[in-house]
Amino acid sequence: MRLWRTGCLGVFALLLLVQPARADEPDFIAFSAGVFDLGKNQKAVEGRLEYRSDIRLWVFKPFAGLMGTSDGGAYGYAGVLVDMFIGRRMVATISFAPGAYAKGDGKKLGHALEFRSQLELAYRFDDRSRLGLALSHISNASIGDKNPGAESLMLTYALPVSKLFGN
Repeated sequence: MRLWRTGCLGVFALLLLVQPARADEPDFIAFSAGVFDLGKNQKAVEGRLEYRSDIRLWVFKPFAGLMGTSDGGAYGYAGVLVDMFIGRRMVATISFAPGAYAKGDGKKLGHALEFRSQLELAYRFDDRSRLGLALSHISNASIGDKNPGAESLMLTYALPVSKLFGN
């Protein structure tokens, strides 16, 4: 019970510091690299490519991406994210995305339908690009016979689309 109260106080304190997503934030192409199945027995190198839209649906923004691992695993997904600004430079992004998973020669996650949740903390540069660390969890929410799940730790660089393709 004490841990729960401490956690609630921590979340409340964080909410006092954060600001909602800014209306003038651009859409991004995000590139990520890191470790899949962190802390477990079937580690692999993971890479991701994501499109993060600038369209706001209340506090949510849609995004979609592709993930691949060095052992042939692949995951295509689409979901929603929420950006929370901590001052001018720091951005905390939480996201959730269902998607289709293929294990390749890698880890069996128990079902083709998997769900990814993620927390990312990034530094925001003057040109609005972001460099951050993300911790994510992917699992099938027990809709399969097995649900081992996997965690990933990723280094992410998000570049405004306008920087890639012009205005």
